[in-house]
Amino acid sequence: MAEPLMFLPLQTPRTYCAANTEDLEMVIEHVQKTHPAAPIMAAGVSMGGMMLANYLGRKGRRTCLKGVVVFSAGWDVFECTASLEKPLDRFLFNSYLTSCLQASVHRHRPVLEKNYDIDHVMKAKTIREFDERFTSIMFGYPTNDDYYRDASPIHKLKSVQVPMLCLNAADDVFSPNHAIPVDTVKQNPNLALLITYHGGHIGFLEGLWPRQSTYMDRVFRQFAKAVIEQGSRLSDLQ
Repeated sequence: MAEPLMFLPLQTPRTYCAANTEDLEMVIEHVQKTHPAAPIMAAGVSMGGMMLANYLGRKGRRTCLKGVVVFSAGWDVFECTASLEKPLDRFLFNSYLTSCLQASVHRHRPVLEKNYDIDHVMKAKTIREFDERFTSIMFGYPTNDDYYRDASPIHKLKSVQVPMLCLNAADDVFSPNHAIPVDTVKQNPNLALLITYHGGHIGFLEGLWPRQSTYMDRVFRQFAKAVIEQGSRLSDLQ
């Protein structure tokens, strides 16, 4: 669904960021109203996982979600950004991703240039520079550091009040191992953290010739089944 929609013209001078969860809240509320008797779960991948974790941290018990799985989330945006700015990772990932963000801005330039200095945005060389010149300004943050602090789910994990399983890989350059919030997770019985030695960023392939489901798929199915079948018994995931 997302692929065709990405080519639709932007109607308002606003895109998205990891800290803003208004669209996510609207979708969850719509699903609940449409299927009021159904148990609702959610899964978030990469930035989607960050948004989902931030949503749960802000809502606490005021959510209809029965359980959540978060894959390859970046927990501390400062550390994630620093990791991607190391020479090799900057060459392999940062520059390319920055160009992808700029391409999206260019696609919607007619509506965005009324509010933002697009020429300045298009000169950004890294994701950090892009966020300084575009994302943090769009969402009204005084500085980019303020945006990164607000976007980091690690500061909100203690407030999560529904079962949430987090899957990360120790070799994920987008979410470096030293910044995975192991100690924070231990302090909240609603959280469980699974760290694999390998898996990269949303990889988690299995076998010599991986062609079917991944480890990520298996984890999601098992957790979803436990949430639906066990319900309130999942009060302590530690």
